[in-house]
Amino acid sequence: MKNLIIYAHPNSGSLNHFFKQTIVESLEESGEETEVRDLYEISFNPVFSLNDMNAQRMGKVAPEIQTEQDFITWADRIIFVYPIWWTGMPAVMKGYIDRVFSYGFAYRYDNGVQKGLLTGKRAVIVNSHGKSNAEYEASGMDKALALTSDTGIFNYCGFEIQKHFYFDKADRASDESIENWKNQLKNTFAFKDKVSVQG
Repeated sequence: MKNLIIYAHPNSGSLNHFFKQTIVESLEESGEETEVRDLYEISFNPVFSLNDMNAQRMGKVAPEIQTEQDFITWADRIIFVYPIWWTGMPAVMKGYIDRVFSYGFAYRYDNGVQKGLLTGKRAVIVNSHGKSNAEYEASGMDKALALTSDTGIFNYCGFEIQKHFYFDKADRASDESIENWKNQLKNTFAFKDKVSVQG
């Protein structure tokens, strides 16, 4: 399986960086192909401009966007790793989606009916956030996040969501929690896929 990791966190000492590295190591151990697009490292421009808008209407995209779309086309599974900030994605990740998931590439309308164009691809989303999962459930924020990202973006474009991780209380995570999260990721990206291939 060909795996594309789209990663958004500026701090190489962050939990999100740890998650990304755990995933890379697990995929390498399983012998799967892996590419990483670190949006901060590549200085991805997240601003969806008027030029972008006009180009998309003509079925065109900027060269740097074509590069990202080529990576997505190549991949069987796309793994998104980013923190929840202000109950949403970091700006660079949202801008990536604004610019890269363009009309005619990620979705289109056929006779007024929306159609996702990234069908056949799987998605895994790995998020960290500061509040507890219980607090998110009590406020309905868990459902809001799932609706705006899973349904409103990933399903909309045709992805099959394999797993969405919400690692909570990340700003005060215990060693035990971090080890548990590491094991969850390793099981998802190494053990389970090996079983499905063998079975």
